[in-house]
Amino acid sequence: MSAYDPRSLDANGFIHHGEILATLAEARTQAEDPGRVREILQKAATFVGLTHREAAVLLEVPSREVLAEIFTLSRKVKEHIYGRRIVMFAPLYLSDYCVNNCSYCGYSCTNKTMERRRLTQQELAEEVRVLEGLGHKRLALEAGEDPVNCTLDYVLECIQTIYSLKFNNGAIRRANVNIAATTVADYARLRQAGIGTYILFQETYHKPTYLGVHRGGPKRNYEWHTEAHDRAMQAGIEDVGVGVLYGLADWKYDTVAMLMHGEHLEAVFGVGPHTLSVPRIRSAVGVSASDHPNLVSDEDFMKVVAVLRLAAPYAGMILSTREPVGYREEVIALGISQVSAGSCTGVGGYAGTQKLGEETVPQFEPADHRSPTEVLKDLLRDGYIPSYCTACYREGRTGDRFMKLAKSGQIANVCQPNALLTLQEYMVDYGDQELQELGRGIIERELATVPNPKARAATEAFLERVQKGERDLRF
Repeated sequence: MSAYDPRSLDANGFIHHGEILATLAEARTQAEDPGRVREILQKAATFVGLTHREAAVLLEVPSREVLAEIFTLSRKVKEHIYGRRIVMFAPLYLSDYCVNNCSYCGYSCTNKTMERRRLTQQELAEEVRVLEGLGHKRLALEAGEDPVNCTLDYVLECIQTIYSLKFNNGAIRRANVNIAATTVADYARLRQAGIGTYILFQETYHKPTYLGVHRGGPKRNYEWHTEAHDRAMQAGIEDVGVGVLYGLADWKYDTVAMLMHGEHLEAVFGVGPHTLSVPRIRSAVGVSASDHPNLVSDEDFMKVVAVLRLAAPYAGMILSTREPVGYREEVIALGISQVSAGSCTGVGGYAGTQKLGEETVPQFEPADHRSPTEVLKDLLRDGYIPSYCTACYREGRTGDRFMKLAKSGQIANVCQPNALLTLQEYMVDYGDQELQELGRGIIERELATVPNPKARAATEAFLERVQKGERDLRF
């Protein structure tokens, strides 16, 4: 058996089963030592992050009093680095053709009852038109894996179409891509197409479970899938996103493993994952979430989010519409920095481009059905700054350059003003009177928190220009 080595290029070396088991066993003992727990929390409070072994100790903490302290600290860490900004996005499903047999997915190739489809470029344009009309500027492109019906050439054509579309109120400014693991050469083509972040969920790092839930198709190759982010970064994609589908395997095992994956990327490429995603398994056509024995309770899921924020303070953390209203707000408060809004999880669902009598089949059933405007209003009422900013990506502040900006504290003089500008855009172009009133209060409050006086004055000038009709101003 291979030895644990974060610099290994073999998935079984950097996601090392023996290391994870040893970590969890050690964590159970250390969690009973108040001095050790206090030492870890003190380190987390300095915004330097935690190792996977340190994070595992916090996952094992039984005390509700200490858990409340972890939650308070995770909020503090998030707000220290990101302020109260919440980046908004929407998923856009291009194709539901898939050759994989995955037990948790409504698009499994064994689902013979659904009518498969992919968007034509005209249908795609309609979807984008609707999404932009809802105020979205950032999309996450989703597609099943099918080398015949959903080729890379098709995905690249879709990206080109999306970026070519211009509307009265603007355009889609960033297309992140979540497609199957592929080759270095293919990732290079995606980079050349101008994608934002390349996102690929591991689903589970526990190899026996991974092989059990991936019953057939190319995704069953654990090593090929787990090493995909390496190939993407070798191809020049600087921002990659990782994620776990909580509910497939033990949540502590997968949380430790995901942090080890981040440590591997940091060790090999000098920068860890740009984003961490934490979806929980949900029911879908042909899939019952209750069939999976490792479902994560609401309380444990909140612990996962808080500990991940302490362990990876500079990574974006993404929460989807899988979580219901009310509870979703509780989780956001623990360190989430990106949320989807108004999501449709099926092909053609935004514009209703499906054939007469044909239903859109979702990959999973969302639990939050609010419109983007409703989500924004609730975020504003809770004191957050909904942000549609894509400036860092388009200004070349990606990879280690973004991390340097975040770690130096300069993010408050750049990302904070840019978030306010995109909120102003939304208010003018899409907001009703209530949203505009809520937004003005937030902008007035947050302007005062921009630390650099020159940056603050420049932001005020830009806000006035946006109010008068200029768009896409950014620092």
